[in-house]
Amino acid sequence: MKRNLLILLALLVIPAGAFAASAPASFSAARSLLAASSSPGNSYVAGVSVVLTAPVANDFSAIGGSIVVAAPVKVDELLLAGSISSRARVGGDVRVAGGSITIEEPVAGDLVAFGLSVQDSGRVGGSVLIAAANATLTGGAAGPVTIYGNTVLLAGDFANNVDIIASGRITLAASTTIRGMLSYEAPEMATIPASATVIGGITYTNAAYLPDVGTSRVLSLVSIGFFLLVRILGALLLAGLLAGLFPKLAEDVVERAHEERLGSILLTMLLGFAILVATPILLLLLLLTFVGIGLALLLLVAYALLVLLALLYAGILLGGVLVRRYMKRETIVWHDGVLGMLALSLIAFVPFIGFFIILLFSLFSAGTLLQLFFHFAFPHEAQTPEML
Repeated sequence: MKRNLLILLALLVIPAGAFAASAPASFSAARSLLAASSSPGNSYVAGVSVVLTAPVANDFSAIGGSIVVAAPVKVDELLLAGSISSRARVGGDVRVAGGSITIEEPVAGDLVAFGLSVQDSGRVGGSVLIAAANATLTGGAAGPVTIYGNTVLLAGDFANNVDIIASGRITLAASTTIRGMLSYEAPEMATIPASATVIGGITYTNAAYLPDVGTSRVLSLVSIGFFLLVRILGALLLAGLLAGLFPKLAEDVVERAHEERLGSILLTMLLGFAILVATPILLLLLLLTFVGIGLALLLLVAYALLVLLALLYAGILLGGVLVRRYMKRETIVWHDGVLGMLALSLIAFVPFIGFFIILLFSLFSAGTLLQLFFHFAFPHEAQTPEML
């Protein structure tokens, strides 16, 4: 079982299009994205809301908040989102990670799914690896099945072995057929109706999942690593979206860092430092008065937004500086923001120095954004606000 787990994890890490035939690929990024035209090659999309309604001739890869795949994918499917719904047949492997995952149609290859809730009602032609709090597999599978979860429900025809490790209840639906062996670890025995058939026999291991000190440390490290991974991926996505949706603003921020003298750069950092330090003090003073509570809440929202934008545009700034320095390109595109935020995330792992570098970039981007927003809101008579 451990060998199957390692193989399937390796399949999840390998890019979806690594083995696909050479063909023109399409790239799309938007807040709300409707992919309604067929793609002759691989298709890569990113957005808050992604809906696929046209067939994809090769691989389909998407990242976003909500993803709905309503058209067939000929080869592999790689999806990362909070909510995922795959409603069409997939001719290859499916690799998904998210909060709520629903797969309704057959999958010709392997299925690898990580999420809070995973529901698969389509038959899987290959192996299955699921890790979820609530896992439901009702379409059966041709290959071996490995499930890690809390509650697990199985139904359908399984042609190979089924291995389950659960911290809660395991249930087999009526008329379920497992032609291999059923091996499971759980606090209590699985619910197996008389109409269910397990040809290869059943192996049950009673397990009470109360981790010892060593296991608790490992789980803590895994949780911290997962949190850092999610945070970095979120920052990359947001930086790419901001750089792609507002390229003029990103170019203005990079331009000020590129053209201003050292004294002007230091003054801009000082402005950002003053705002970031003075605003919390002002909020505390406003909270002392009944009338100022409403204004304090508005300022708190604006302050939180400024801090977030300062961190994101710090990555965009670094990416723009790298592009101008080594690629000799003046314009800023979405992947420059992703590159800069990735570099900034790696710098953050350097003790002390990394924090200092991020602070400097964030202070400069905060000061620059304040100046740009001020000129945008109060333009001179001879100027027109073109920041966006």
